Amino acid sequence: MRLLFLGDVMGRAGRALVCDTLPGLIEKHRFDFVVVNGENSAGGFGITEDIFQNLVDAGADVVTTGNHVWDQREALIYADRQDRFLRPINYPQGTPGRGANVFTARNGARVLVLNVMGSIFMPALDDPFAAVDRAIGACALGEGCDAIVVDIHAEATSEKQTMGYFLDGKASLVIGTHTHVPTADHRVLPGGTAYMSDAGMCGDYDSVIGMEKDEPLRRAMTKIPSSRFGPALGPATLSGLAVEINDATGLAKRVMPLRIGPGLSPAEPDFD
Repeated sequence: MRLLFLGDVMGRAGRALVCDTLPGLIEKHRFDFVVVNGENSAGGFGITEDIFQNLVDAGADVVTTGNHVWDQREALIYADRQDRFLRPINYPQGTPGRGANVFTARNGARVLVLNVMGSIFMPALDDPFAAVDRAIGACALGEGCDAIVVDIHAEATSEKQTMGYFLDGKASLVIGTHTHVPTADHRVLPGGTAYMSDAGMCGDYDSVIGMEKDEPLRRAMTKIPSSRFGPALGPATLSGLAVEINDATGLAKRVMPLRIGPGLSPAEPDFD
């Protein structure tokens, strides 16, 4: 099984590139399943239902989110009816939407996808480790599903790495989102779980984590806000991770970064 995960889609530039490029990537590399984090796709803050549907139409099997999930208030309404839309699983009971679901990949495999938010320097939610443990306990690899993907939306690299080792051998992929900068630690952990601390973003890298540079620079120099942050609208770069999964075990065989665009050194997976 071949899986693609794309990091946080940032604003108009990021979502346009994903929608234009993803269909060709799926065909070229024969990806069986695609997860896209879309929480910054609406002007850098949240995601509308129309944008969600555009990402799905382009080939995303699941759209995950994070701390900006409710910035577009309409998400509180459509979260319940869109089963491919995930919000962090560790929101309190009764929160609209779902934090995990099982989906069918193009090759027929059953894929459990979980979205969880970290606890360090992030909004206060329930314990992410307990929430993930309950979900995977109810749908274990090789029993209720054939592959498991965990998007941990978190600030602290240490918390992401801890989640990786916590789930090593129990999940196919544990991948971090939120910081918008791709890390170089993509690897398969000793127990067979693919891991990367942050997938990076799909957006304009001539920016400050996807935001136009002028306002962050002014605030750094003067300590006074002068305008709202706005997403950078220059040429965007795709950033993510490709994973080859053993169909018999559901564990990872190989991981390969994906970077397409002018902002980063290029990288594409080579499955052959």
